[in-house]
Amino acid sequence: MATVSYQKATRIYPGTERPAVDHLDLEIGDGEFLVLVGPSGCGKSTSLRMLAGLEDVDEGSIYIDSRDVTHLPPKARDIAMVFQNYALYPHMTVYENMAFALKLRKTSKADIDRRVKEAAALLQLEDFLGRKPKALSGGQRQRVAMGRAIVREPQVFLMDEPLSNLDAKLRVQTRTQIASLQAKLGITTVYVTHDQVEAMTMGHRVAVLLDGVLQQVDTPRALYDTPANVFVAGFIGSPAMNIKTVSLSDAGAAFGDMTVPLTREQVAAAKAEGGTDKVTVGFRPEDVDLVGQGEGGMPMVVELVEDLGSDANVYGNADIAGSSERFVVRTDRRNMPNMGDTVYVKPRTGQNHAFHAVSGARI
Repeated sequence: MATVSYQKATRIYPGTERPAVDHLDLEIGDGEFLVLVGPSGCGKSTSLRMLAGLEDVDEGSIYIDSRDVTHLPPKARDIAMVFQNYALYPHMTVYENMAFALKLRKTSKADIDRRVKEAAALLQLEDFLGRKPKALSGGQRQRVAMGRAIVREPQVFLMDEPLSNLDAKLRVQTRTQIASLQAKLGITTVYVTHDQVEAMTMGHRVAVLLDGVLQQVDTPRALYDTPANVFVAGFIGSPAMNIKTVSLSDAGAAFGDMTVPLTREQVAAAKAEGGTDKVTVGFRPEDVDLVGQGEGGMPMVVELVEDLGSDANVYGNADIAGSSERFVVRTDRRNMPNMGDTVYVKPRTGQNHAFHAVSGARI
């Protein structure tokens, strides 16, 4: 087990001006499961490959357990990586795939056999050790790739979108297995995904990246409840948070005839540091009530209703200062409106999030 430390680590690909990873400062604790998440091209896979030694570090450094590994070759870093495509040898059996790295290390046959069988038992692969990858399902291949990493008993696991090739049901099942397996083994794990639901359900902490820059790193609950900026607020959560930039008054944010109250401190912060008479306000779909006409809500014309069984997502448009703005509200399915209805939307007091209209930072 080990700690991992990125210290202003930067990667600039030749021929590009903007760094793929820009001065990344990140500390990963011993035995921690940390998830790197963000949209395509944000630098998450590059960050992982820098740690693995598969990408150069142009500036800064990377440490594993206080040992500088910045310029060490991958084989000298004591890491094991699980790739998106599993990278199994098609001509080898499951047993041979899992044993291969140990054979290269000249590990004794008895030790190889013990480690492979222990990992197979852990991953419920005992019945498949004699099969070749083409005779396995996607989920089984994924578990073989995990097993190959486990038998090496590395200091750090690296996983690059290992579930992206699985169907939705298997993905849910397998992410549960990976999370429980990591807890059992206690090995420091860095996991890359573009799926924020995956990130929120698996990681001890989640690091959100955008354009190579770390936006926020915190527990899933803290990211959801107190996003550091507009990007994190909009990226974390499904359906996404309703976020709009609207006129600011001393009373709060004006959503047409509805005012969302803000504290005096928030109003002052919105006006500070180059702020204008605008403020960016967000509220999550589940933090909104459908109220009666005349109860202070914002009128919204319903365009789509998603019946999810236990509840429903209601999508619609509301007029704000002459502009049609889209909103989504989660409601009890017993109170579902119909398409074309006008409903009145009112965010719950104290459940909104406010951000600086220029910088996007939380206020």
